[in-house]
Amino acid sequence: MINKKRSLSVYIHIPFCVRKCLYCDFLSFPAGEELRERYLRALCGEMVSQSVFYKDSKVRTVFLGGGTPSLLSGEQISRILACLRAHYDLAADAEITMEMNPGTLTRENLSCWRDAGVNRVSLGLQSADNRELSALGRIHTWETFLRSYDLCRRLGFANINVDLMSALPGQGLRSWEKTLRLVTDLEPEHISAYSLMIEEGTPFYERYGDGQKGKDGFLPLPDEETEFAMYRLTREFLESKGYRRYEISNYARPGKECAHNSTYWTRGEYAGFGLGAASMIGNARWVNLRDMDAYMSAPPDRKKTQFHRLTVKEQMEETMFLGLRMIQGVSGAAFREAYGVSVETVYGDALRKHIADGLLEYDGDVRLTDAGIDVSNYVLADFLL
Repeated sequence: MINKKRSLSVYIHIPFCVRKCLYCDFLSFPAGEELRERYLRALCGEMVSQSVFYKDSKVRTVFLGGGTPSLLSGEQISRILACLRAHYDLAADAEITMEMNPGTLTRENLSCWRDAGVNRVSLGLQSADNRELSALGRIHTWETFLRSYDLCRRLGFANINVDLMSALPGQGLRSWEKTLRLVTDLEPEHISAYSLMIEEGTPFYERYGDGQKGKDGFLPLPDEETEFAMYRLTREFLESKGYRRYEISNYARPGKECAHNSTYWTRGEYAGFGLGAASMIGNARWVNLRDMDAYMSAPPDRKKTQFHRLTVKEQMEETMFLGLRMIQGVSGAAFREAYGVSVETVYGDALRKHIADGLLEYDGDVRLTDAGIDVSNYVLADFLL
């Protein structure tokens, strides 16, 4: 009998960017070519040293995220993927996504990345309004994005995601609708649409985190009523254009859902490589060192930290908290198979409460209703035991 290999997703973190956007709290920063090369050597060294633990795994998805992976050259990305292929069992039909920022793409690099195996592009647009892009601190314009998108299409990329962001400084409902219309006119296969989050430690937190609507001449944020109207418009507009909502903030053409991100939401196994990258294998979680000097100087097999083996209770919580983000919800049969107990036995009170309020439905599987999706954080909080 042939042993079936375990499915594995791989995340590779590229922490470099041209400059930090004003809202960004990701682990990213500008860096020169010498540091980038040193980092790639350390990254590939880590991947090689850890490969011994994944001999029984088949890599089904790869995601190069950041930061701005498209700051690297065609040869550098090719080197990373060649290292992965040489030491891991990469499926022939693996989904290989690379985040790219408009204004950082060249025909030569795109061709090289395509030839190296990248088959899914994630373009960070955020807004089609140049004033809104400037308010975010983005380095590109709508016109720059159009050139980048067109270049991806002309070079044969047939699976493109566009990242969008609503509730931006100075943004109104009409402006958000214009962004949705302009982007859907391009017919990308996938759209991720999030509301702006004001994160502590960012320049935006200094401007807006104290509840002010915008001080020292900065554009105000939309009020709560407008933000909610944008949120509702997103679903209605995108669904009218043929995009199926399959996760709270993600929409896709049929068959074009992001397999990599679905690994996270369904608690599949994933290995993270690079600065600060997270992993979950066999119900154990860990992250890599977040300090660049510490990461670079640590031996290839000593870059991990914060190991935590999840208890059964924590596994149940994650199953519900992550799974309910997906429109299909959580399978009651799979829950029972995994934990030897029914969903209603563990979460009966939460189920009864939110079913009565019209926020959940349960027919053996558990899923949020449309009303429940609108207040998902409120509902999901009750699934933390």
